[in-house]
Amino acid sequence: MPRPRPLVIGHRGAPGYRPEHSRSSYELALALGVDGVEPDVVLSADGVLVVRHENEISTTTDVADRPEYADRRTTKTIDGVELTGWFTEDFTWEELSGLRCRERLPRLRPASAGFDDQQPVLRLRDVLDLVGDASLAQGREIAVVLEIKHPTYFASLGWDMAAIIDAELRAAGWADGRLPLIVESFESTVLADLRRRGIRGSYIYLLEAAGRPFDLLAAHGAAAPTYRQTASPAGLDALVGAVDGISVDKRLILAPDKLGHAHGPSPVTADAHARGLRVFTWTARPENAFLVRQFRGPGGKAAFGDYEAEWQMLLDAGVDGVFVDHPDLGVEVFRDR
Repeated sequence: MPRPRPLVIGHRGAPGYRPEHSRSSYELALALGVDGVEPDVVLSADGVLVVRHENEISTTTDVADRPEYADRRTTKTIDGVELTGWFTEDFTWEELSGLRCRERLPRLRPASAGFDDQQPVLRLRDVLDLVGDASLAQGREIAVVLEIKHPTYFASLGWDMAAIIDAELRAAGWADGRLPLIVESFESTVLADLRRRGIRGSYIYLLEAAGRPFDLLAAHGAAAPTYRQTASPAGLDALVGAVDGISVDKRLILAPDKLGHAHGPSPVTADAHARGLRVFTWTARPENAFLVRQFRGPGGKAAFGDYEAEWQMLLDAGVDGVFVDHPDLGVEVFRDR
């Protein structure tokens, strides 16, 4: 029988071509035929779910050039990392909606940077409505892959992200399973909370290649399992019944050595599948800067290397979903061949 093709998910829209999480980034991803798009959510000062990859927004908006907000530059510790900049939780939604999106990697993606300062920051509701409308217009199901960012940190500020997301999904018509919803986070506790609340969808646990999840680290200290331990057979055993799958840093599948030679596919996908867990991976990007060393080519960091060879290894692993920055390339390699 033919092997199932993985879902092609527009990672923050189509950030290879447009500033991430901008309306045009999502619109382009949807037009290019992705199976789903991935909005990340953080919170504003008044509890609005804002679509940003991080709550520190100096590299993805024009906030640093707004003199009226100069005094809000500050230093905070987010999930154990000290950051200096401007943070969404220090702005109301009305203020954030007046900011404009910018390309996060302008040197690598100057064409995308040409769209800087043209489009406002979005709320989760904006993306949910955009995807719902595109599904109707195109006559096909398109998933929202909702990533919840820093829920333990926001809880320390008094915000219950699960409750806020629950209310938003119900109000938007995305809570009852009629529309394809996937919920993901690096923190398993928020996934369990949303599941208990009855939000219908697939629940995916994000795993880095190194480190520990912050919610478990905050609760258990050094006794918290590492991400790599969670990706082991014993760790996967513990996930059965708690989540529907995992989404792993591609290095956990490619298994590169210190010289940058990939020795994958690693057993993690097969191990997860043997336990009934789906496996997604992130992020498939064609630029040399993001490829495992053996697949890099000439032309510098921004040039495209032999991304097809790297992506073929992910395809050979049998993954169920792939996050891509260039949806047209992702559809070509992962679905249309």
